[in-house]
Amino acid sequence: MRDGYEGTGPGAITPDGCAVELYSRLPVGDEPDIVAAAVPAGARVLELGSGVGRMTHALLERGFDVTAVDESAEMLERVRGARTIRSRIEDLDVGETFDVVLLASFLVHAGDVEVRRGLLRTCARHLAEGGCVLIQREGEDYHTDVPRERVDPAGCTLRIVSAEPVGDGADSVRAEYVFPDAVWTQTFRARPLTPQQFEEALEEEGLRVDRYLTADGTWVRVVPTAGN
Repeated sequence: MRDGYEGTGPGAITPDGCAVELYSRLPVGDEPDIVAAAVPAGARVLELGSGVGRMTHALLERGFDVTAVDESAEMLERVRGARTIRSRIEDLDVGETFDVVLLASFLVHAGDVEVRRGLLRTCARHLAEGGCVLIQREGEDYHTDVPRERVDPAGCTLRIVSAEPVGDGADSVRAEYVFPDAVWTQTFRARPLTPQQFEEALEEEGLRVDRYLTADGTWVRVVPTAGN
């Protein structure tokens, strides 16, 4: 388990506190439609942090060629129809480039700045000429509107219980996922990023915002800066 990360509940728990069985139950939202509207049909996609394949399977159904990457073997066992690679994202070097690199699940908000830099370098390293990176950001009040909860279509009550500062600009976030027959918790480190801080982090790695894809700014199309 990574320092500052923890997970509880039935089944396997990954090094960042995610429960494999939990994510197998959760439905995918409108994210695949956002991705499909922002990239060419049939594009080759490198999905970083695929988990059990919720996004993977939806993109495959839409005709994309997906390579799914995750550090958890138990997560990748649930992925069907895509090439899978087991690796930490920041260590990944496939030796290929892709039309689209996908960094979803708020991974860009990693609590450790060096991890975030490694994630973005991996995105840039695997990007084909003319390609783009699609990044999912946290909402503006993710760390301040706590506690909060919502019920998703699978019948899960998701609660963000707390977001407590732990120093150096990072928070320890605690989430609960309550089903009628099981409960999972996850504690993880996340770093709030204003749009300016986000764009500065991109610039460090030779990337820039092409455009924001959603009105709330949570999905972003990113491209290399000139000369990269």
